[in-house]
Amino acid sequence: MLFLQLIGIGILLTLAAGYIVIKKKNMDIWLWGYISHHITKKTAHDGPTHVLFCFVDHYEPQWKTDDINVERSRVDRWLNDYPKMAEGHQDADGVAPQHTFFYPEEEYRQEHLDKLQKLCEAGFGEMDIHLHHEDDTEDNFVTTINRFKKTLAENHQLLTVDESGELTYGFIHGNWTLDNSHPDGLHCGINNELALLNKTNCYVDMTLPSTPNRTQTRTVNKIYMATGEPNKSKGHDIGIEAEVGKPLQGDLLVVQGPLALNWKRRKAGILPRIENGDIRSSNPPTTDRVDLWVNQHIHVKGRPEWLMIKVHTHGTQEEDMDCLLGKPIEDMYSYFESRYNDGEKYVLHYMNAREMTNVIYAAVDGKTGNPNDYRDYRLKKYADTVKSSSDSFANQSS
Repeated sequence: MLFLQLIGIGILLTLAAGYIVIKKKNMDIWLWGYISHHITKKTAHDGPTHVLFCFVDHYEPQWKTDDINVERSRVDRWLNDYPKMAEGHQDADGVAPQHTFFYPEEEYRQEHLDKLQKLCEAGFGEMDIHLHHEDDTEDNFVTTINRFKKTLAENHQLLTVDESGELTYGFIHGNWTLDNSHPDGLHCGINNELALLNKTNCYVDMTLPSTPNRTQTRTVNKIYMATGEPNKSKGHDIGIEAEVGKPLQGDLLVVQGPLALNWKRRKAGILPRIENGDIRSSNPPTTDRVDLWVNQHIHVKGRPEWLMIKVHTHGTQEEDMDCLLGKPIEDMYSYFESRYNDGEKYVLHYMNAREMTNVIYAAVDGKTGNPNDYRDYRLKKYADTVKSSSDSFANQSS
């Protein structure tokens, strides 16, 4: 009898500890969505699985410093070391690893963007917009975004144009607080931010996942359209999943990175660690993490053979640069290329945010086959359109 009582007490203590962890890590927000995602039967498909890998960066040269020399050293480290790392790797299409720099509007310095422009022009990635703001207003938000779009395009030939020739951009919200989603209203201030992102021609948001932050959504491991409501925050908590044959409807396309429980990495040998797609020295991109990203099977509904992985980092923090530009990231890319690029079961594609979004558009439109064919499906690089216009003018003048 005593033995059974001890077992009962042990079970209760384990359940209590689990509940405490769930609340402390804010897992109560997303755990059911995660479970629902995994009990949904996966759709079988013929042919190989195409693995699209997108690495986005909350790229903040002024992180915890007001020393311009520190900023310069951070940017220079990327300018010098990223090509050395990336040139040793390529996907099935011969493309080097792509890095999307989401650059903060409030940290703009022309000299930094001039250097990052060189990396982008060399074919190692592209640029999109990051923004930290507090107690903002609708008018100021629109003015700020439109001004920064113009600066990036006209001064640096960065960003993207849509099918109508208008400037468009990808977005990551600072402090994870997209659409005023912090419970205390911090780090934003605008309840209808999704509509304003639509108004300023944002083509995708890549803020999520944000766990263990309270800004995390109930929706996990999805690609979906979110629509805001006036006077209500966190309109992206749920949305309409992107699906083959169904036109995208809503304010904002949201592409989430992987969110999972990693049972191969347990705290105290019992509780699984949370996988949220964050890459840093304290959480390097090991092979078990890569496998877990793949196993979340994030895709446009109805196109399961195009699997999309989006992970993130904060690339200017010194303690993480050896990971992001050195052996740990090299090992990650090598594993992707050996495990997920055999040409029969898997085909690997390194893509930036714009290219991945184009493939999403193509999937929704019912396109099939090799996603490499759709990297420039609708959204084009601004620099390419400028060059095309210049070449056309030169031909007309000759």
